[in-house]
This record gives sequence, structure tokens and C-alpha cells, in this order.
Amino acid sequence: MRKIKKILSSILVAAMAMSLIAGCGSSDASSSASGEASDTATAEQGAEGTFYIGAIGPTTGAAAIYGSAVMNGAQIAVDEINAAGGINGYQIAYKFEDDVHDAEKSVNAYNSLKDWGMQILMGTVTTNPCIAVGAETAADNMFELTPSASSTDVIALGDNIFQVCFTDPNQGVASADYMAETGLGSNIAVLYNSADVYSSGIYETFIEEAETLGLNVVYEGTFTDDTKTDFSTQLQAAQAAGADLLFLPFYYTEASIVFQQADAMGYDPIFFGVDGMDGILTLEGFDTSLAEGVYLLTPFAADAEDDATVNFVSAYEAAYGETPNQFAADAYDAIYIIKAAIEESGVTPDMSISDMCEALKSAMTQITVNGVTGEDMTWDASGAVSKGPRAVIIQDGVYVSAE
Repeated sequence: MRKIKKILSSILVAAMAMSLIAGCGSSDASSSASGEASDTATAEQGAEGTFYIGAIGPTTGAAAIYGSAVMNGAQIAVDEINAAGGINGYQIAYKFEDDVHDAEKSVNAYNSLKDWGMQILMGTVTTNPCIAVGAETAADNMFELTPSASSTDVIALGDNIFQVCFTDPNQGVASADYMAETGLGSNIAVLYNSADVYSSGIYETFIEEAETLGLNVVYEGTFTDDTKTDFSTQLQAAQAAGADLLFLPFYYTEASIVFQQADAMGYDPIFFGVDGMDGILTLEGFDTSLAEGVYLLTPFAADAEDDATVNFVSAYEAAYGETPNQFAADAYDAIYIIKAAIEESGVTPDMSISDMCEALKSAMTQITVNGVTGEDMTWDASGAVSKGPRAVIIQDGVYVSAE
């Protein structure tokens, strides 16, 4: 994967048609949703012949935009599937638990969902909590599909864990490839969270690829969770080094502070983020004009014109009054991926959690899924998805394709 155009073109040429599941499995998608920690209205708790799918992520706290989007995107898919007759005739019960982006709370949420009757976990949303919960699902041999925890540390926990999002190494390499291919920025600075596996994982592969490609990285700055409110020292150093592009492989909350502080000091480089940047446009109190011209890599663009994306975006906007981000799209696809794996494996709700997991993880390496976040998505036994990112740019307060 040396040329980002190869990655991008394979995604952009694809219509991301929602005939979900070519090859061995098959499924469809598109419709409405509901609120936090809710069960679907069409699938009563305790009903016989029901698949119980739990989900975990932050719906309060600093990363709430991610978790709320995942909760809502999955709810749309669940409602559609139940309205269409379920999975092989079985309905889905769906419940989402808030973990406030905290590993301990995430494990508590997992145990609560097990008490509820969860058989399959769609989560967790963010990486550190997913690592904590992944150790639990691996021990329980419960099938887990995370929509957005992208670290390879997640899928390394057990062969029961799979990802919808592309991995951190993929994002680091793809970002460097894109900069080299487009000539975007002649002097590059990198700022990353050294205490976060998501941020540092992307940074490491980015630097390695940048060196291979001969990119001119003039400054590398770090911060931690304890120092993520003041970036003035790092910004001054990047500016003094002559950086005209600042690579920010971390989450939107910290990025919003970087944009504000850079603006206050009159520093105006090109900003380039990855999937953690998605959410910046709906951050409460943030002046979105400060994100104008920001680039990021994401598997989803809400302005795409294929039927699958148009239908999903329309349903989401009707239900929640806002445009879905990549996290909502990943979760929407995640439910349909689970549906495809169930159909391929033939599992039924009366099976044990472990037997169900064994069948589903085998099915995951057999199915091919067309979704709103990628066409012809496949999985290997490691749990990693095969698909590529696309580049988007923020213009007039919305994401548009950078191609």
C-alpha cells in the first residue's frame, strides 16, 4: 500500500452499494433510530427467539459525540432489520450502555449487559475501553465487533474480536502516502498523545512511512492526558521549525483546542487529521470556521451520491436532526455485518454464547460486505478489515471529498 490513490480510488470507484454481502452471505440496509440505553421497540426483552446485541461507548463526557453517533447509527440498522423480518426470522434486541470513555466503567457496562442477556457485543467505541472489555470477551468467548476502536492491540486480545474501522497502522501509512502523492505540505510537524495507544500507534507508522517516502518532518511534539489543554509550546515550536502542515492523529476535543490556540497566535498551517477528528463539526461551542480547510482520512463521506449513503444519511437526519459522521456509519455497517455473519453461520438464539462465537468468527472470514463505509469489505482471522480510507476536506462547515 504505497500509493494512497490506489487506496482511495478503490473506495471511490465503488458505489458503496447497500446490497450488503456479496459472496457467501447477503444483507441490506437504510432507516430510523432511538435514544440512549434503549431496547428496540420491536424486540421485547425476554422474548424467545431473539438475538441480544449489546453495545458500549461514551454518550456523556469528552468523547460523547463518538458514542452517541454509534448508538444512533446502530439503532437505525436494528430498526430496519426488525421491520424487514429480522435475521432468519429472529428479531434483534439492542441495548447501549454509556462508559464515559473510561475503561473501568466500560467493563462495568459489559457486565451489566451480560446480566441483561447479551449474546453479541457491538463495541466498544474507543480504544482504551475496548482493550479492557476485549480481555473480558476473549475470556468469555463472546463474539465482539467494534465499529471504531482501531488499534491492533484490540484484535490482538483474541480471535473473537473483529473491527469495522481500518487499523491505526493503515491510517498512519495512508496519511503519509497521501501527503507524498499530493505534495500537501513541504515541512511537516506531528503532534500526538504519547499516552494514548490510538494516537501513538498512528504516529509510529506515519513516521516510518514518512521516512521511507522522504517527507520532510521538521518537528515532532507530544502531549499526555494530563497536558491536553495547552498546546502553545508545541505550536510555537512547530511554527519556529517552519512547518506548513501539522499532522494531528488524535481526537476532536483536543484538536478543537489546537485550532483555537493556533488561530490566537496567528499560526495557519494546513491541518491534517485521521478518523478521530470526525466529530469536530458537531462539538458544542466550537467555532467551525476554525476547522475550515482541515483534511482528514475517513471511510465515510456523507456527501457521497450512491443510493446506500443517500438513504442512510436521509434516515439519520430525519431521526436525529444532524448529518451522520463516520462513527455512525461504522455502527450502521456493524449491525449489518453481524446480520451477514449470522446468516452465513446459521446460528440461532438458543445456542450458547461460546458456540455462537465459534460459528460467527468462522463466518467472518467467509463473508464479503458492501456498506456505507466501504465496498467488498472482508476480514481475515486476525479480525482486521480489508478496506481503505478516503480523503475529505472541511469546506463551508461540511465534509466534502478531497479528490
